[in-house]
Amino acid sequence: MADDRIQEEQDINELLKIRRAKLTELQESGNDPFQIMKFEVANRSNEILEKFEEFEGKEVSIAGRVMSKRVMGKASFCNIRDIGGDIQVYIRKDEVGEEPYAQFKKYDIGDIIGIEGTVFKTHTGEVSVKVQKVILLTKSLQILPEKFHGLKDTDTRYRQRYIDLIVNPEVRDTFIKRSHIIREIRYYLDSKDFIEVETPVLVPNAGGAAAKPFSTHHNALDQDVHLRISLELYLKRLIVGGLERVYEIGRVFRNEGLSVRHNPEFTLLELYQAYTDYYGMMDLVEDLFRCVAQKVLGTTTLTYDGVEIDLSKPFERLTMIEAVKKYANVDFDKIPDEAAAKALAKEHHLKYEDRHKRGDIINLFFEEYVEEHLVQPTFVMDHPVEISPLASRKPENPDYTERFELFVTKREMANAFSELNDPLDQRGRFEAQEALRAAGDEEANQLDEDFLTALEYGMPPTGGIGIGIDRFVMLLTDSMAIRDVLLFPTMKSIEK
Repeated sequence: MADDRIQEEQDINELLKIRRAKLTELQESGNDPFQIMKFEVANRSNEILEKFEEFEGKEVSIAGRVMSKRVMGKASFCNIRDIGGDIQVYIRKDEVGEEPYAQFKKYDIGDIIGIEGTVFKTHTGEVSVKVQKVILLTKSLQILPEKFHGLKDTDTRYRQRYIDLIVNPEVRDTFIKRSHIIREIRYYLDSKDFIEVETPVLVPNAGGAAAKPFSTHHNALDQDVHLRISLELYLKRLIVGGLERVYEIGRVFRNEGLSVRHNPEFTLLELYQAYTDYYGMMDLVEDLFRCVAQKVLGTTTLTYDGVEIDLSKPFERLTMIEAVKKYANVDFDKIPDEAAAKALAKEHHLKYEDRHKRGDIINLFFEEYVEEHLVQPTFVMDHPVEISPLASRKPENPDYTERFELFVTKREMANAFSELNDPLDQRGRFEAQEALRAAGDEEANQLDEDFLTALEYGMPPTGGIGIGIDRFVMLLTDSMAIRDVLLFPTMKSIEK
């Protein structure tokens, strides 16, 4: 096997030398492809293939990368790939001239060419372009992976996404679909009179979520600052300021590990609407998921990891207490205090910390026993106040909050509150979070005096929601790992 690898490397090195020699020859003959700055592209492969009847016999102008090539004496075929897909081109020496045809025969897989010609069907019925003019636009000096064993190694795919996009059309389609999903989200919210805004990425206080931030130092101001972990606190300031419906789609950053579900930087949608509550947010997110799926996929029924997910049906609604009772057979309505909750956790072999309260223990049971069952869309509601520092308490039961999380395919897809607008209650909860930080919890929220001042001016009753864009894209593209929907996921540097 080692000898085979050595021979393969030698073969590759020889081919790379040949490609550079071809470039030198082109440059010395005055045909440097890197001096060509423009080519008029009038058509895409997919429109020609889909509308052949309209294009048959007509002139087209296309450009793309050579993906395969068959040279047969005085006539040749090659497939070129553009953003719309692949299309076959047919080139004859008598049609383009002896010199251009001789140059075409020297083209390599991976070269980018421009084609002018007419559309026709071959005798085998394949839609093709009969070339009248061909020009080399870019000389590829590297060898595409499929020349040998294809691009299968996931680490290489993520590190060199440009190659992945070239050789794997399904990857390209995923990221085109991602763009369409975000476009449709914007269209939906704009149609509901939401205003898109931008808030700071570098912040003095990284609040709004339970996460450890990335920190740096601002030299000019001589102060430490952080990359935001959430969009929440600045968007709520805008609600105070009278912008009654706002949203932002932006990157947030959390100093955490890597997994199939987590990347340290990811895209978050957060929106806030005055004069509504978490029930209003449930209705909105259910309708949003349904509408975006219909627009992007043409259906509200999709398949994820072999399981059919039906977004057309009303999403199930369970309180967290009901969910734990249903799947763990534990009724926390009958567990009166922290001591009883910890005894129950110990009995079920659940690890907890001394700082954990009754509400934290409920959440541990939920994570251990419930999440794995939440495949179809399910709203889990009414979280304990201990794990919901920014949500309003339920008036009839202040130990719990007006909060929900939306789960689909066992993953949290959205998190929403009836937002806490009582500045005194909010200060108390921030102080409780500060105590947790002092006890060693690096993910606890920090007290934000300016945000508290904003609340003191008065924030109307407000519903808010955060949706992980990357997980939503994973759902609609049947992608198993978050890295499959991030063009450039976070990777550990390669030591040289």
